[in-house]
Amino acid sequence: MSLTSLDAWKQLGRHRDAIADVPVRQLFADDPERFARFSFRFDDLLVDYSKQRVTAETLRLLGELAVATGVEAARDRMFAGARINTTEDRAVLHVALRRTRPGAVRVDGHDVMPDVQAARAHLSRFADDVRSGRWTGATSARITDVVNLGIGGSDLGPAMVVDALTPYGREGPRMHFVSNVDGAHLDETLRRLPPATTLFVIASKTFTTQETMANARSARAWLVAALGDAAVGRHFVAVSTNAAAVDAFGIAASNMFGFWDWVGGRYSLWSSIGLPIAIAIGAAGFDALLAGADDMDRHFETAPVAGNLPMVLGLLGIWNRNFLGADTHAVLPYDQYLRRLPAYLQQLDMESNGKGVTRDGAPVDVPTGPIVWGEPGTNGQHAFYQLLHQGPRLVSADFLAAAEPAHGLPTHHPLLLSNFFAQTEALMRGKTLEEARAELAAAGLDTDAVTRLAPHKVFPGSRPTTSLLYRRLDPRTLGRLLALYEHKVFVMGAVWGINSFDQWGVELGKVLANRILPELDAAADATGHDASTNGLINHARRLRGH
Repeated sequence: MSLTSLDAWKQLGRHRDAIADVPVRQLFADDPERFARFSFRFDDLLVDYSKQRVTAETLRLLGELAVATGVEAARDRMFAGARINTTEDRAVLHVALRRTRPGAVRVDGHDVMPDVQAARAHLSRFADDVRSGRWTGATSARITDVVNLGIGGSDLGPAMVVDALTPYGREGPRMHFVSNVDGAHLDETLRRLPPATTLFVIASKTFTTQETMANARSARAWLVAALGDAAVGRHFVAVSTNAAAVDAFGIAASNMFGFWDWVGGRYSLWSSIGLPIAIAIGAAGFDALLAGADDMDRHFETAPVAGNLPMVLGLLGIWNRNFLGADTHAVLPYDQYLRRLPAYLQQLDMESNGKGVTRDGAPVDVPTGPIVWGEPGTNGQHAFYQLLHQGPRLVSADFLAAAEPAHGLPTHHPLLLSNFFAQTEALMRGKTLEEARAELAAAGLDTDAVTRLAPHKVFPGSRPTTSLLYRRLDPRTLGRLLALYEHKVFVMGAVWGINSFDQWGVELGKVLANRILPELDAAADATGHDASTNGLINHARRLRGH
């Protein structure tokens, strides 16, 4: 049965039409308890969705949709280790990586928790050795700089977390992340680093990722030129499952940190891919990050739909995307430490749910994953908020902020928070034409000026936002936030009936790139592509001197 043929889906469509003309400001006026009814508290984390365009009836009908689409059953299968990644025939168990509770987690009858705990202990020991100076480079010098070489989930997750937890990493080495195969990324990073005190982490599950291995080979050549081939084993470690390739590179087996095929790239920061995080903030800090995620996992696994925070946020995502027509979603952290969060969530959401077929291969009959984007406040206010407030396109948005700053300039923080609260109020409340006219008249403008300017001062309002407010951005809080978003994405994919855990959309470009690579230096012009691609390749060849 198609999604749109479900009775719950049809009821939501009729309900949307019934409340379409009711401004959210009117919902607040009609219900003094609206904030209390439409917000969650999870310890110090407050999630306020009262400014969303919803009523109690909306949430009731969305709950019925979750039941009709089997969201709870899909969740239970994930936690049970079922092979829910059907196209790759894999379990999806990033939740096991951060589990702090006793008990087995089984895949095909095998309890994976002893393996997870052993890998976590290996990572922790090495991170503490680097931070303490017990691990040294080839000249016995202490490591001062660590460069992570990865791409996609092997870069975005660790880079975002290390950035977010900067105040907790000041005792560790300086951290650098290189992902782009554009040589400028690696070259400009290496220019600033001393070879004798630099450690490289090569993060590639297969140890064949084209971009990562190109950067790794160039980094190796840079190190060998300075310290000799024998130094490689003291300046490179690997996060991989390809022991033979790691050994051939010159890295000892004891310095390979493994993980499993049931760890998807964009869900892998909780695994050994998180080694740079543990080096940056210490093993105890990394454990706190995992514990925060496990807090949210337990809530997601056990709470009923109506009181389940990831469930509610996921269902609101369905409401905004499919019923209100918000095809983009903005992530707006009023927290400079979270400046990489929009990019991280962009991959999490768009790679997971940017799918056009259901799990059984049938075309989806509704739009799926939204375009996710964002920028920290208050920078965004001076860039794209104009469109959010007055543009004809509806954009849903999440606002995030800490009540207490983690930096040393506390007088800035009230200004930041006042902008956070003002923007969500303005997006909800808007300004009517009558209010604009009255405001201009009160400012002393004549009737003609009021008539001319008033339309430009109108704000439609009722722009859907969710606010996430927490005491301080510490490792445990960040773990909770990231797990919340992971499970929100899961819920949306489960409603749509898609596989949120494969990413075949990245494969075709890789195949064609491997075909084109030798053509760039071939003796003859390229002829095997469409006219545009042939023309681009051949023009590039001539510009490069061929």
